[in-house]
Amino acid sequence: MVIAVDFDGTIVKHKYPAIGKEIPYAIKALKLFQERGHRLILWTYRAGRDLEKAVEFCEKRGLFFYAVNNNFEGEEFDGTYSRKIYADLYIDDRNILGLPDWKELYETMNNEDSEKAKEGKSKF
Repeated sequence: MVIAVDFDGTIVKHKYPAIGKEIPYAIKALKLFQERGHRLILWTYRAGRDLEKAVEFCEKRGLFFYAVNNNFEGEEFDGTYSRKIYADLYIDDRNILGLPDWKELYETMNNEDSEKAKEGKSKF
């Protein structure tokens, strides 16, 4: 599955252009998604040096993206197609119902029932 994930307000608290504190379990959940074979695309408003700082923030924590603001690494935009990122799932704090807790999001995507989580058998 391809997962496009926002940065500000989703991986970190929204403090743009600064980088806010990491939202609990965000990096951990994203790394677990990768371990399950999902491709992650960083999909953010950031550009230039602000974007580089966001990528560096994630990489320092061991999170590396399949692509950044593109459908695949090396994609070039020439104006003949849409800039919308293709993904099977979009994780963003601007969703209509907001951003769920990362533990809940991970468990929902991996069909971990709440009893398993309550028993401490979840990956979290």
